[in-house]
Amino acid sequence: MSLMPSIINGASMGAIYGLIAMGLTLIFGTMRVTNFAHGAMLMLAMISAYSIWAVTGINPYLLIIIIGPLMFVLGYCTQMFLIRPVLRAESDKNDPIGVLLLTAGFSIVLENLALMIFGADYRMAQTSFSNTVFTFGNSSLSAPRLFGLIITLGVSALLWVFLQRTEPGRQLRATGQDRNTAALMGINSEQTFAVAFGISCALLAVAGLVLLPFYYVSPSVGGVFQTRAFIVVVLGGLGSVPGALVGGIIIGLIETIAAQFMTASVTSVLIYLVFLIVLFVKPSGLFGTKLD
Repeated sequence: MSLMPSIINGASMGAIYGLIAMGLTLIFGTMRVTNFAHGAMLMLAMISAYSIWAVTGINPYLLIIIIGPLMFVLGYCTQMFLIRPVLRAESDKNDPIGVLLLTAGFSIVLENLALMIFGADYRMAQTSFSNTVFTFGNSSLSAPRLFGLIITLGVSALLWVFLQRTEPGRQLRATGQDRNTAALMGINSEQTFAVAFGISCALLAVAGLVLLPFYYVSPSVGGVFQTRAFIVVVLGGLGSVPGALVGGIIIGLIETIAAQFMTASVTSVLIYLVFLIVLFVKPSGLFGTKLD
């Protein structure tokens, strides 16, 4: 039995986990805030893309020119008009619990709105390439998963270049490292937070569009990926973008390769076991550093 299809499929799904987790870790690394509405925002991106595809029939990957900017604006406005007032009110607290409760409540609102409008049915975008399979020797690879791997790795590389080589990216990193010093250097921290939130949601748009040709869409789909994203973020290291990608690929490979030899429930136990072992050996995660 060839493991190559499982490795490719696992790497593809893991890269998507990593892309979703990158948005989560970008927010945490910049703002020191955990966004519990992350999964609901992914669901919103997927449902929006599916609705446009169902009406127009446009290739889901091309919808990034519509869904990407819309999700960026959603993230930007969420930070500026919902989260910023709470952060200001809790500026004297080390642990902004109010923001956690706010994002959790916002998640419930988004999911129930989607349930009212979209319905509870599971749907999938059957595109012209959804059932296409590439054959390499004795191995067969699903086209949507292979495309997903290529796209997610490309977007991850672009994000790394943005953070490392551009001025806005340096401002994001500087604000995450020390927001007070960054403010003294003329960086508007609140504006930077909003940009980080917007980029996080734009990454969700890419992940949602990559998932659309081979994964179901429903108001509950975000919860599945949010759980994995939290595992990936902590496994890779809080605030580490490369760690999110590596952690996601590790989880994806465990899921698909282990599934060839054991049941789904045992595979889930194995994922959490690896997660606990990494935290026991290196509590800050694979690529993380100790937080102050």
